[in-house]
Formats: sequence, C-alpha cells, structure tokens
Amino acid sequence: MKIWTSCKNKFDISPDKFGELRSSNDLLNTPSKLRQRITEDGYLLLRGLLDREKVKAARDELLIKMNRNGSVDDNYLTREGVDLGTKNKVDQANLRNGIAVRNLTQRGEMIDFYDQFFGEPTRAFDFIWVRAVNVGTATGCHYDWVYMGRGSKQLHTSWTPLMDVSKIDGSLAILKGSHQFKKLISTYGSIDVDDERSSQQFGGWYTQDPMEVQNQFGGQWLTTDFEAGDLLLFTMHTMHCSLDNESPNNRIRLTLDTRYQPASEPADERWIGSDPIAHGPLAKRQ
Repeated sequence: MKIWTSCKNKFDISPDKFGELRSSNDLLNTPSKLRQRITEDGYLLLRGLLDREKVKAARDELLIKMNRNGSVDDNYLTREGVDLGTKNKVDQANLRNGIAVRNLTQRGEMIDFYDQFFGEPTRAFDFIWVRAVNVGTATGCHYDWVYMGRGSKQLHTSWTPLMDVSKIDGSLAILKGSHQFKKLISTYGSIDVDDERSSQQFGGWYTQDPMEVQNQFGGQWLTTDFEAGDLLLFTMHTMHCSLDNESPNNRIRLTLDTRYQPASEPADERWIGSDPIAHGPLAKRQ
C-alpha cells in the first residue's frame, strides 16, 4: 500500500485516520444546505464547477510566463509543466495579475457560486496566490486565519487545481473536524503572523508533520484525486496541508488560492487594492 507523505512526514493511512473527501455537488442548487454542509465538515468539494477551458487558459498563461523565466523544461511542451529543477525567482505579481487568471477567479462561475453561497454580493481579495509546487515539496499544516484574519469571519478559501492533480502530484488534504478544535483555534488559530505580540510562539505553519496535529487533537485527513474544473473551498479554521509532489512525470503542481467574503463585511487590508501590502513592512504590528 502506498505511503503518503507531507514535507517528508508520513500520514497514518489506517481507515479511521486517512480517507477521501466527499463531493457536495448534490447540494449545488440549495445554498442553505451548502452552508449547513460546510458548518459540519469545514469544506466543500465541488466537482466540475469551473469551466475547463477557462482553467486551461489560466494554466497556459502561467506556464508561458514560467517558461520565459526558465522554470519549465524546454525539452517538453510548455503545457506539460515539467519541472526544470531551477530555483529561479518568479515574479509573483506578474503571474497573479494575468488576464486569464483574473477571469477564472474573479468572474464567471466562481463569483456566481459565492454570490449564491453568501446570499449577497461577493468580494474577492485582489491578491491571488499562485502555487507552483516543485517535485519533492509540499505545504505544511496550517489554518489560513493566521495570515488573513483582520477582516470578515465569513472569509473562505478556494483551492483551484489548474491541472489534474492526483494524490501523487501533491493534492490538498483537509483535516476533518479541525474547524471545531476549540483549543487549537484559541491558541495557534488566533495569531496574526504580522503581529509580534501574538506570533512569537508559532510561525505560519502549525507543523510539518500531519500525524502530530492528528495525535494531539484527532480528526481524519481527507484528500482525493482532483481534476481541472474541480473546486475545493474551506473555512479559515480548517486545518490543511498538501501531500508531497511525487509526480512520476516530474510535473510542477500548479494551483491557485483565492479568497472570498460577503462584500458588506470588512476586509483584511493586507490583501485588497491595486497594490496589496501583503506581509510587507506596512502590515507589521508590534
């Protein structure tokens, strides 16, 4: 049986510790039931919600830019996204401000869904997180709140695969029940990484070991094989990480993280506007 890892640390793959995300497509036409489901599970998996042609356009736009930067192996077609193994610094602003990326994440099916989900107009963060995960790497276990918790408590994350992302390519994993871990939420889950008064004990990630948080608080790690067009959304206090990218084809895992909230509620000032301050000097609190 395949042993899955994150940041080179093993998951406990016994059935009560590791399993499959469940789809919520059957609830798509009933926003109240979607809200009830995410309250119960901390996440929603929606298969094929997004237009695959728009997803492909965003992926191609990013890979062309990455190829110009020397991050993609020219011995293969650019659209294959084969990892060249370089550590070239990528201009993230150039990647996230592309027309196709904006069309996918800030117009069309994505916004239509959130308008129905919230029951009111949606505000999308202007800052878009482009995740180009190289082979052999992963994202550690964390809550998103610690990075963006200065605004609405109804803020949600969309994780959008721009390609088919199976487990071996580094799929995202959700720790079921973690949005109800009151002790963890009141400690690590309440910090602000840009506020020295609260962030000294913890960094951004809670741990690189998925079994550590599970052994401390319980829960079951859930993931699946994703396809382009799928959408995974979750709350700010849903613990998540990614599996290690072990692509047998040496492919870069290309995904987007975007954030959405009711437009009527205050937004974290770090991630909005034409030139968001992000985690720069202007974001710091002492």
